[in-house]
Amino acid sequence: METKNIMIVGVGGQGSLLASKLLGHLLLSQGYDVKVSEVHGMSQRGGSVVTYVRYGDKVYSPVIDRGEADYIVSFELLEAARWLPYLKKGGIVVTNTQQIDPMPVITGAAVYPEQLVEKMQAAGAAVDALDCLALAEQAGTAKAVNIVLLGRLSHYFDAPEAAWLQSLEAIVPAKFLEINKKAFDLGKNAGK
Repeated sequence: METKNIMIVGVGGQGSLLASKLLGHLLLSQGYDVKVSEVHGMSQRGGSVVTYVRYGDKVYSPVIDRGEADYIVSFELLEAARWLPYLKKGGIVVTNTQQIDPMPVITGAAVYPEQLVEKMQAAGAAVDALDCLALAEQAGTAKAVNIVLLGRLSHYFDAPEAAWLQSLEAIVPAKFLEINKKAFDLGKNAGK
């Protein structure tokens, strides 16, 4: 199998590290060689962060270059647009529609761009956008946005739902497991 590439992008503090660990666990359980990069960016300061997850028969490097990502999983809309040049032709963006103002917007030096989903689609990207924050809150905590996103991403994988749930059980602390299972299910079944 050729190597597949997933970029997890967002803003520091949104749970991208947990998402990448869970995805790595799932892919290893399915028999793939997996490489996960460290989180890059200002994760403690609310800045842009990116994690690379690569999997296949044999993966030699965790780094994804421009035009190589099969999937971009984005916790925030502007981050999805920012990393769009890394998406390969035919790739898919799975994004939360939440908007978190970056510092230039907060200080008034810039305006948050409008119609980002439409702009990404006009650029040729397949975009699967949903309000993951509302679904996470419905599950019981706003902190479950990452798991809602992975539930949505599960549509694009052959891995059975049981394997996703086993990875959740292995990675998520027991006291948060039920909320996260609900979040995964809400993301997976949104819009059905």
